Amino acid sequence: MTTEISALMAAAAERTVPIVQGIRDDQLGDPTPCDKFQVRDLLNHLFQVVVSFQGAARREPLDFSDMPDFVTPGWRDRFATETERMIAAWSDPAALEGISPGMGMPQPLVGNLALADLTVHGWDLATATGQPYRPADAAVDHLFPFVQQMVPTGRQMGAFGDEVQAPEDAGVFERLLALSGRTVA
Repeated sequence: MTTEISALMAAAAERTVPIVQGIRDDQLGDPTPCDKFQVRDLLNHLFQVVVSFQGAARREPLDFSDMPDFVTPGWRDRFATETERMIAAWSDPAALEGISPGMGMPQPLVGNLALADLTVHGWDLATATGQPYRPADAAVDHLFPFVQQMVPTGRQMGAFGDEVQAPEDAGVFERLLALSGRTVA
């Protein structure tokens, strides 16, 4: 069985997994659009998201206090496998029930956080490593109102930078990136 969030995660993964697999080892120290992260740091963060949010689907507490180094031999294929596991975990309709014990948020909101990371950080990594990125339109359409709603909290938590001005002719994804503090070149 598939839930809407798992279908959107699968569509986002189709775009982001190839980006991760296309990162060269010599790019791991390069800067990213996320001021705090080099490519390796952002990979580790995104890896931690896809691993931790498997448990979040089962309403297990999340612990982001320690970020292990996931960039070890075989990391490209392991990222694909862990992403598939996250999608499978969120395919269970029970994943969308109740409140997350670790985050105190409704489970659908928690699923949207994982989808946002998979989508936006896919773009971040593509931009940092010179790869083309086209997000899943359905994921972007779903995420835009969510990101609009989460911007104040996201900024307080340091997840979003200050909003930048999107070009007048910007599409939905460019406006979403601008809301999250990213400048599209």
